[in-house]
Amino acid sequence: MPELPEVEVVRRGLERWVAGRTVESVEVLHPRAVRRHPGGGADFAARLTGRTIEVPRRRGKYLWLPLEGRDLSVLGHLGMSGQLLVQPGDAPDEKHLRIRVRFDDALGTELRFVDQRTFGGLSLHETAADSADGLPDVIAHIARDPLDPRFDEVAYHLALRARRTTVKRALLDQSLISGVGNIYADEALWRARLHYERPAGTLTRPRSAELLGHVRDVMNAALDVGGTSFDSLYVNVNGESGYFDRSLDAYGREDEPCRRCGTPMRRRPWMNRSSYFCPRCQRPPRIPS
Repeated sequence: MPELPEVEVVRRGLERWVAGRTVESVEVLHPRAVRRHPGGGADFAARLTGRTIEVPRRRGKYLWLPLEGRDLSVLGHLGMSGQLLVQPGDAPDEKHLRIRVRFDDALGTELRFVDQRTFGGLSLHETAADSADGLPDVIAHIARDPLDPRFDEVAYHLALRARRTTVKRALLDQSLISGVGNIYADEALWRARLHYERPAGTLTRPRSAELLGHVRDVMNAALDVGGTSFDSLYVNVNGESGYFDRSLDAYGREDEPCRRCGTPMRRRPWMNRSSYFCPRCQRPPRIPS
């Protein structure tokens, strides 16, 4: 699943190519692409037509396009294979094209939602009444992400200390800190020399601040190279893949030497996923007898 850097790469592309444009028409080509929109495809198209898109926004892994007036937003769910592409209007349709948005200007490009596995989609939502950031109401509960200037480090540390859970579970808790997924959690934990099963409540303030710093560093490094793309499904709005996968220190490196100490990296099943770690640099917590 795309994490904060991959979603931010898409957001920046949409800001460049879509912000300020008015929708002329919308085609919904597959009903699953709007299954999260209660009114269905015809209602989605009708309510979006004629509206002007403002600067796209993001919180954590969630991306939305505010509409002029800010009463409604288009929330994008990329899922496992969703792509928001800006294409010339005369470009051939992609095999898995699900939604097409045309604009009433002379730029000659259109916005396409392409989704091979149809787990993603677009939907219209009202703006949360008490949200200063204009969040769609369905994601109003999502915490700020570590790259947000208004992220509260003190509150994060106190919440972390209060959680009776492990440090990796806490990193993936989107109500505590948003945007971190399996890849960047493993990368930050490796940099911090922390085992994924370390109890979150045992982290001191300096240790949690250090971990947060590593989360930010690895995400910024990924942003610099367009995010992490393990296959052709994770691309920016121009269809280009990121290449941070070449710089990963932990994730996906089972049996390869740790870049710090040379010990073979290990992989363990974890919550229907995998955790990658160095058994020497990231020693497991002691279990009281």
